[in-house]
Amino acid sequence: MPQYIKQNKPVRILVPGNKIIEEHFGKASTEHSDYSLAHMIAPPGWSEPAQKPVFDELTIMIRGKMQITTDEDTVTLEAGESFLSPKNRLVQYANPFEEESEYWAVCIPAFTPEGARRLEENQQ
Repeated sequence: MPQYIKQNKPVRILVPGNKIIEEHFGKASTEHSDYSLAHMIAPPGWSEPAQKPVFDELTIMIRGKMQITTDEDTVTLEAGESFLSPKNRLVQYANPFEEESEYWAVCIPAFTPEGARRLEENQQ
């Protein structure tokens, strides 16, 4: 493995609902499995199915807002705020607001579609 990696070509991951995901480090982009780092833009009205991922997910809001629903609560995350969703816990991300939301996410271990365990796809 090289001493460092300068990422200038993140991998765009296609998802429903016109959400943009650009993975800078992780399974899809650099074959790292210990962690992933992705830049995301969610359009107004976007949401995804609830999930119980096998990874911790740290979210840092850059602009706009996001609604995060867990098995305990629903919170609104605003620009400058961050959120930790522990692995194996129910979580759902959505942007029911009128403006785009932009954020970064770190997953430990790395995000994989199978590891997200979206309930719509694989009931837990």
